[in-house]
Amino acid sequence: MLDPRDIHAVIANVTNMGISTVSDFDLEAFLPYQLSVLAARVSLGFSDLYKQKFGISIPEWRVVAHLSHAGAVSVREIHQRVDMDKSKVSRAATRLEVAGYVSKTVNGSDRRLVELELTQKGRNMIAELTPIAQEYEQRVLATLGEHALCFRTALDTLLVEKEVK
Repeated sequence: MLDPRDIHAVIANVTNMGISTVSDFDLEAFLPYQLSVLAARVSLGFSDLYKQKFGISIPEWRVVAHLSHAGAVSVREIHQRVDMDKSKVSRAATRLEVAGYVSKTVNGSDRRLVELELTQKGRNMIAELTPIAQEYEQRVLATLGEHALCFRTALDTLLVEKEVK
């Protein structure tokens, strides 16, 4: 699979071979593409840290992080909050349950709903991961230097919008 970071080199090679591009559309300058690539890179950089220490995946991290913030919630709520497929949330929750990080409880009033909650082992993991996450975030922001505050403000503005029109 082509690494998104290599797309510029591929485009340059195609241009150098005399092959014309389909359009003048500049994918690398397209904001949604840039945000997607950036999110993937930052997420992968952080995932290296928690994968080494706890053996959890990106979806598992997102479930655990959400549970640390929200307490006991359903798979549906996590799906809506972290923008992951329900099936991916369910699989992550199952792996986390097997590892002892979360517990599952069938909802008393609606047996179709399963509530997830961090176990003590899961809370201990979050307590250990929190300073690692904060340090990683500071390193990412430090690369922006004086632009970090502006970036955070712009990002917050975009995140407040449910749908950018």
